[in-house]
Amino acid sequence: MEKIYLWKDQSIKTQTDRPSIVPFLIDKPQAPAILIIPGGGYGIVCEPTEGTPTAKKFNTLGYHAFVLDYRTAPARYPEPQLDAMRAMKMIRANAEKWGIIPDQIYTCGFSAGAHLAGCPGLICDDLDASDNDFCDNFSHIPNGMILCYGVLAFEDWSHVGSQQNLLGENFPALRKKCSLPEFVNEKTPPTFLLHTICDQVVSYRNSMVFAEKMAQAHRPCELALNYWGDHGMLLGKNTLDVINWPEQADAFLKSVLLSESDPEFRSRYTHPYQAKQVSE
Repeated sequence: MEKIYLWKDQSIKTQTDRPSIVPFLIDKPQAPAILIIPGGGYGIVCEPTEGTPTAKKFNTLGYHAFVLDYRTAPARYPEPQLDAMRAMKMIRANAEKWGIIPDQIYTCGFSAGAHLAGCPGLICDDLDASDNDFCDNFSHIPNGMILCYGVLAFEDWSHVGSQQNLLGENFPALRKKCSLPEFVNEKTPPTFLLHTICDQVVSYRNSMVFAEKMAQAHRPCELALNYWGDHGMLLGKNTLDVINWPEQADAFLKSVLLSESDPEFRSRYTHPYQAKQVSE
């Protein structure tokens, strides 16, 4: 399928075209779906490295995938957030048409794109991404989030360039409203986090702080914190550790679903249960 534009207004532009999603559908009657949001510091969209390759990887794991092209600087908040919200609404509205399980629609973002992937689940409830069509009636909130080496906390120690690109020169006075860990609560979607300690651009503290907030809110969260790896590890090709993150994220999302449907799920995570398995 060709790209699908998000807004009827053709004057709304990205760096390369108009806000859109490009579908990567698999031959399966019912499957989960994932919205891929490349990073780029809210200044560009790194689609060739973090978009199509990630979509194709999740296709192999049994997901329909959609790659988002969104507005970046000089566009400011909330324009990128509206693009992400609109994409989620559009995917959910067309779930039957595209063979998507409507309550298994996730976001997956990288770097500043991870911030954007987290926004619909945390800070967008007061924004209006309607466009006077049937998609307006559907939720923008993801059922789960995958946030990879994300600029999640808007603080001095995080990636200031992303904050400035999103919020403008006055970003220090505005950033608290967009600092995602501050908004984690009992309704935050289950979240898988990926980071490397050696990330020289976006501190791993972003994911650590977010995971701690999730733990405090008793929300499902998994943190894959690897030691080696520059910023922008993508799919971790030719590594022994980072390369596993898509499968880890998939297992996490499936475990969340199982935890909600299998009455024996939690018993498997107890010492007595595991000790019995070992002894048998």
